[in-house]
Amino acid sequence: MTQDGDLDGLVRKRIRGLRVARGWSLDDLAARCYLSPSTLSRIETGHRRIALDQLAPIARALGTTLDQLVESVDDDDVVIRPQRDVVRGVTTWMLTREPGLHGISVAKMRVTKPVPRRGADELRVHPGKDWFTVLSGTVVLLLGERTILVEAGQAAEFSTMIPHAFGAHGGPAEILCIFDHDGERTHLRPSH
Repeated sequence: MTQDGDLDGLVRKRIRGLRVARGWSLDDLAARCYLSPSTLSRIETGHRRIALDQLAPIARALGTTLDQLVESVDDDDVVIRPQRDVVRGVTTWMLTREPGLHGISVAKMRVTKPVPRRGADELRVHPGKDWFTVLSGTVVLLLGERTILVEAGQAAEFSTMIPHAFGAHGGPAEILCIFDHDGERTHLRPSH
């Protein structure tokens, strides 16, 4: 079967699966998308080609988007591979593929380098707020003039307009982070 044939079959399964999950008969869906039940039946069973002018109203009636009905099934959509930044001592797993509501991104990070020395070039500022929780180990957070130890099971939230940096304390630490757009750009950028 070709890749187009695989996608075609997947779209048909998605239409049927969404219809059945809602408890709708072919007649119910037909009334909502203004197609005949026999046309829908032939679409679901593969006895009729799916036309774009049919797919859009079907997606709308099922409460989904055209993009979601035809999205790829590539493993890259499922498997999250780490991005290693050896220079900064951070390995990152982006848990959100695209920024969510208000540009929010979620990442898991493994921090191996200790906190940088307190200096004008090491502490960063940017608009917004950062939030992280420590999953394992201990993180040293430099926040302005303060040095704060955040241990496993604890979380930190702070204004990123305060000069800040963080690093591992006494060995590697793993954290779960929520960044706004500015925080993602600042903290998750590759080093040069």
